[in-house]
Amino acid sequence: MTALSPSRHGFVPFYRRYTKTWIHALATAGLTAFGMLTFVHRGFAIVAVAVYVLPPIVLYFRGTDVQPVESSSDESANQAASGDATDAESSHEPTKATEASESAESTEPTESNHAKKPQWTTAETPTEDTLFDAVVTKSGAYAVGEDGVVLACGETTDSEWQVRLSDGPGADGRTLRGADTTEGGESVWFAGDGGSLGRLDTEMGRHVDYSAPSGITDNWTDIAVSGTSDSTTILLVNGSGQVLRGKYRDGDLAWDDPTKPGSGSSLCAVTLVDGSVGYCCDTNDSVFETTDGGESFRKIGVDGVDGTFTAISATAQGDCAVTTDDGVLHRYADGNWTPERLGEGELRALALGRDFSVVCGEGGIIYERAGEDSTTDWERIVTSADELRGAAVSSNRGVAVGDGGSMVERDRP
Repeated sequence: MTALSPSRHGFVPFYRRYTKTWIHALATAGLTAFGMLTFVHRGFAIVAVAVYVLPPIVLYFRGTDVQPVESSSDESANQAASGDATDAESSHEPTKATEASESAESTEPTESNHAKKPQWTTAETPTEDTLFDAVVTKSGAYAVGEDGVVLACGETTDSEWQVRLSDGPGADGRTLRGADTTEGGESVWFAGDGGSLGRLDTEMGRHVDYSAPSGITDNWTDIAVSGTSDSTTILLVNGSGQVLRGKYRDGDLAWDDPTKPGSGSSLCAVTLVDGSVGYCCDTNDSVFETTDGGESFRKIGVDGVDGTFTAISATAQGDCAVTTDDGVLHRYADGNWTPERLGEGELRALALGRDFSVVCGEGGIIYERAGEDSTTDWERIVTSADELRGAAVSSNRGVAVGDGGSMVERDRP
């Protein structure tokens, strides 16, 4: 059951969720029906407008629970207009519904409805800024986005999301596009536009501004870190095709000269498996591997790609994957690349994990696969988010973030 109730975040996020409900579909049908009767009497125009406008206002101030459906508004409206609104609600009931608030349903369930499975639920966030990336630690989760906003949440999905930074590490409001965490989650690093770069001590709640490393003020498109909180390897990538490698040691930060693994095409994503092994990709169909912590790279693919790379993730040396804007995921294993089409829309984010993996697709779609077995089918899940642009997973938690501060979280098993 989905609870739609007034919140401090305003009517707009509420109405965005309301449009996905059967009540909105029924109101649309009423608007159409009474609108057609205006040729009999113009007074029906007032009735038509009232039927459509009043329900969301009443629900907003009363906090009435409603049940979302996965069908399109037009289909639901047609069913409601024919006097079959009850059947429309039941025919689109989630196949894996739980009693959790804001549950997201799978359109292609792969196991019994009676099996207890984790669900993706909508999380309330204290921002309407677009969020571009997220990280999950042992003690909590973090998200970054427009205007330099950094959000933080506690260990469980029941914890409240709060603003940790409102205008970035340099208090200049520059958008943050990537984030990563050290082992143990004691520190979170984030980077973005105008060379912005910061480190947050998650235990103390304090941050340090390291923006414009080596004097570079280009827009960082992603960041990857590895190591402990006191001994960290940092890789930054930008639109000029550069990789900047840094070493953080007990408060001191030193940078190598930037390198270009490829032809200079924009590097869009980077990931580190450990202090030595990492991968990055560019917008020219190239994936690069490092085995010395970012000092050097070698190209490992990919041939025959139609789309443009959007994200990259890895779990071990020789095991990584990239997504494209034409709905295809390319998996690298045993020295070979294997493409797999997940959908027709753009794939925007990827997070590989040992317990489960996640891909975020266009239209708020999530593709999830359990375990590390690459032969397991991806499960398509419809969420309440408009668009998702970043994702992170751990052994028992998943977070996906996107437009308008939207966020969905994966319940614990």
